[in-house]
Amino acid sequence: MLRTYRLNAEEVDSLELKVLLITKGINVPVSVYERFSKVRRLSGPDDAQACNCLILPDSTIVHMVNTGPRSPLSMSINQSGRACLEYEGRFVTEVDFPPATRFYEQRTSSGMPFKGMAVLQGVDVLSFPYLWPCEYARAGYACHFCYTGGYSQQLVREGKELPPSPSAQDVAEVVGYAVQTEGVASHVQITGGSSMDPSAEVDLVVEMLRAINELVSLESLGGEMLIYTSPPADPALVDDIFAAGADRVACDIELWDEQLASRICPGKMRFAGRRRQLAMLVHVAQKFGPNKACSAFVVGLEPAESFLAGARHLAERGVVPIASVWLPHGKPVDGKSEAPGLDFYRRVLDGLTEIYDKYGCEPPGTAGFNVCLCRDTWNHRAERRERLTGKL
Repeated sequence: MLRTYRLNAEEVDSLELKVLLITKGINVPVSVYERFSKVRRLSGPDDAQACNCLILPDSTIVHMVNTGPRSPLSMSINQSGRACLEYEGRFVTEVDFPPATRFYEQRTSSGMPFKGMAVLQGVDVLSFPYLWPCEYARAGYACHFCYTGGYSQQLVREGKELPPSPSAQDVAEVVGYAVQTEGVASHVQITGGSSMDPSAEVDLVVEMLRAINELVSLESLGGEMLIYTSPPADPALVDDIFAAGADRVACDIELWDEQLASRICPGKMRFAGRRRQLAMLVHVAQKFGPNKACSAFVVGLEPAESFLAGARHLAERGVVPIASVWLPHGKPVDGKSEAPGLDFYRRVLDGLTEIYDKYGCEPPGTAGFNVCLCRDTWNHRAERRERLTGKL
């Protein structure tokens, strides 16, 4: 059941509270880390690679960004020893964290640390967010909102070496540990940087899937294997990814407004382009069926109506639109340094609920993802629809 909360005089539901927590951040005192870090999955405030998250009472997953005292949202510990969320010093709700793990202490047989290679999201997702450097970034055309791409671009500009990329065996060993040894994940997402040669990227992904299957058996995942890839000139090349065992394939459009996308995602628009992106997504949907292709949008950088137009365009063609909340990281994007207000995201949530319902779009996963609204919206779409109906 979708929960509601009071923030002073305003009522918000869990999806709206998630947006506020992501975009405004949260002030987490040291005492919270000291109390929970040994018994729950909660790393210190300076450990961004651990991808901390909190869990709201209705199981909505929220990415934790410790912004310090400038946020009106803060965390405390109540008399029962539970973590509590407060808004301007007033109690909002108790929250929890995922179970403790030793995942981030591990290394592969080659000596590569898990931390920095993969992250645990929510309660059941293992994500590889940047397995190889973005070639668009190396050429000076990183997406402006992408922290990792921007870092790669900076290293190249300064003449410094890029960090080594994990091998297929490294990736397989991480999956094996998360899925079988600890059982902390059932869904896996594999992502690398955008490639100038998408066919070579397909070959690399296929090699990884085969290595994982040899070590773990993809059939034992229990969840889904989602592969993010650059769109090849011949969209049929992605068929090899499905043949190797992937359940879904994604190609991120990021922004529906093409003029805005050209400014913010110069590499993707210059070297891939909207036509190639759509051709790949539609090919997958037509050949493998609805919900087998996904595309993420960075929500908060273009008008809500623009995002929803793009989401609807994809959904009509059997492609699942994924709404990832823009997380400002100190660098302005197209002149913006702060995310939009709650009214903006309410329009997004209402529109996304309607689109998911009308076109039967089921996003990846079972529980939610740290910064994406997609699965949480799907899981609570009936209650969100009831709230929306009550407004009309």
